[in-house]
Amino acid sequence: MTVVDHQLVKRFRQEAGDRIAEQRRLDQVSGVTPMTNEDERQYARAVIAQILEDHARTEITSGRTPLDAETEEQYAAAVHAALFGVGRLQPLLDDPEVENIDINGYDQVFVGYANGEEVRGDPVAETDEELIELIQILGAYSGLSSRPFDSANPQLDLRLPDGSRLSAVMDVTRRPALSIRRARMGKVFMSDLVGNGTLTPEVGHFLACAVRARKNIMIAGATNAGKTTLLRALANEIPPHERLITVERALELGLDTFADLHPNVVAFEERLPNSEGQGTISMAELVRRSLRMNPSRVIVGEVLGDEIVTMLNAMSQGNDGSLSTIHANSSSEVFNRISTYALQAAERLPIEASQMLVAGAVNFVVFIQRRNDYQTGGRLQRMVTSIREVNGVDGRVLSSEVFAETPDGRVVPHAPIACLEDLVQHGYRLPGGGNWG
Repeated sequence: MTVVDHQLVKRFRQEAGDRIAEQRRLDQVSGVTPMTNEDERQYARAVIAQILEDHARTEITSGRTPLDAETEEQYAAAVHAALFGVGRLQPLLDDPEVENIDINGYDQVFVGYANGEEVRGDPVAETDEELIELIQILGAYSGLSSRPFDSANPQLDLRLPDGSRLSAVMDVTRRPALSIRRARMGKVFMSDLVGNGTLTPEVGHFLACAVRARKNIMIAGATNAGKTTLLRALANEIPPHERLITVERALELGLDTFADLHPNVVAFEERLPNSEGQGTISMAELVRRSLRMNPSRVIVGEVLGDEIVTMLNAMSQGNDGSLSTIHANSSSEVFNRISTYALQAAERLPIEASQMLVAGAVNFVVFIQRRNDYQTGGRLQRMVTSIREVNGVDGRVLSSEVFAETPDGRVVPHAPIACLEDLVQHGYRLPGGGNWG
């Protein structure tokens, strides 16, 4: 395979970008309907082909050998990726086995694979400045609004076109750094998670019935444990006639992209302040707004701050069946984590009040864990290891662990389910004929 000259790709990309921008301008002046994203991509392919043809003619005129057909195709793909994808990151994102990409400067690239292997990757740019430029382009065109990435805004979180999550920083580190967490499973169902060992069949059946019974479920786990993937799978148990409102810091869930599963979805994304510090729309505001949009259910991508109080109020005021994720290291730790967030909120809820709010709002906490290699004989494994049912409050949240992990690593029923009747009405069958072990 020919090695692509990235300086040449950069030149072609600049030329193609200028031609596309000029066509946009001409369309606007003449009142022509603007091109759709897909139309623009098709037009870009034609522009790139023309640029490569012009380049070949120049090479021949200068007495040099033009690019062969296969090499020309590689350049066309690289230029298109630079325009609409993520440049030299694109081959990594096209690899279905890549799970995480960590970059500490343009030439310090570490690639994590689904089997747990981590390898050193090729540079993704020529310089750190070019890497920053790539991130700025992504910030400008991903998501619902442009997200700046510069000295005044040294942090960036966004969802890439393929659904992967990108987090980048600059100026607070010696070199620009970014992490990409792949969304390898777009459409994901409970059966997929049972198939790959994330859920036992009994746990999968239980959770599907809990969603159908409109129980409020909070998914807890550490970073990269698989919370979002599990949330997507749970959401796909929601009947298609229901109207869903999703609220996220950066669009990631993508439930609105699968009209066959969820035809009626509104996806909200937090808006960051502009360069004057104006225009912020916070997660808490969006959760409040979502309640006025006639939702069947509200789904909050990840609870990280003061939106927790608004969300719990929503859950306890009739918006049953809500789903969200939260960062925690065990299912029992979730309640303290929520209290900490509630203390930081504008309402400044004392711990007792927040525990009462949790008890009235959350039905189940599901804890998902990423297994270390040594625990699984070298395989990377994510697994739901605990499910707690909230039973009430007595100064603190009272809960029982209805599914727990045994010393030999099995996840089994552990305590009676208080709302069993509700679940049975939605198809739940007690595992093992009701023996709670």
